[in-house]
Amino acid sequence: MTFDLSDQSVLITGGTRGIGRSIVTAAAEAGARVAFTYRSSHEAAEELVASLEAQGVEAMALQGDVAELEAAEAAVASVTDAWGSLDVLVNNAGITRDGLMLRLKEADWDDVLDTNLKGVFNFCKAAYRPMMSQRAGAIVNISSVVGVMGNPGQTNYAASKAGIIGFSKSLAKELARRSVTVNVVAPGYVATDMTDELSDDAREAMLGAVPLGRPATPEEVARAVLFLADPEARYITGHVLHVDGGLAM
Repeated sequence: MTFDLSDQSVLITGGTRGIGRSIVTAAAEAGARVAFTYRSSHEAAEELVASLEAQGVEAMALQGDVAELEAAEAAVASVTDAWGSLDVLVNNAGITRDGLMLRLKEADWDDVLDTNLKGVFNFCKAAYRPMMSQRAGAIVNISSVVGVMGNPGQTNYAASKAGIIGFSKSLAKELARRSVTVNVVAPGYVATDMTDELSDDAREAMLGAVPLGRPATPEEVARAVLFLADPEARYITGHVLHVDGGLAM
């Protein structure tokens, strides 16, 4: 499966590890200029930029908190100032603060909603005018199977990921008239640092419910993102693409 993002400027939030890093790498391999955001992993960001530049890829790392609109505006401006356009936006940054609702702290709710859902709003808002002016662009937002099915102990995470789906469908209708697409990738159980933090019981229960019987790799999720970002897929909008091994069927 090959994709062509030649001469495309791509911005990915949360790009230093896991799914985000795989999307960064896949976009670079597809010929894109790649920018990614990170909040605190400065060494990992520098290492990733150096690795991409060694391969002849134009790359930049942008530090900031996706929960802050000013950080989103600065990131988008950095890309458009340097490369003249923002062609693809991938909202990947996300966190978990799991716990049964009875014991869930208000801060656990706020932190997850601010990063996972408000972060998507912030970057889409910052990219709205540039993409409308270009009359072209692709936005891919990373949700989760949990936002479709729910999961005990993840009311905050499920709410944020379900919100991304409704938000994306609405935004897709707003931007369609300017040929800007908005789609969602909803991964299931993916082998990443974040899922490694799950308890053994939770991990075994989730894996046991996957018809294909294994977790996805970050690279498999990245390929789904690139499919929706590729210019050949620009007649697809408002779609939720499940990458979950059959978990949500």
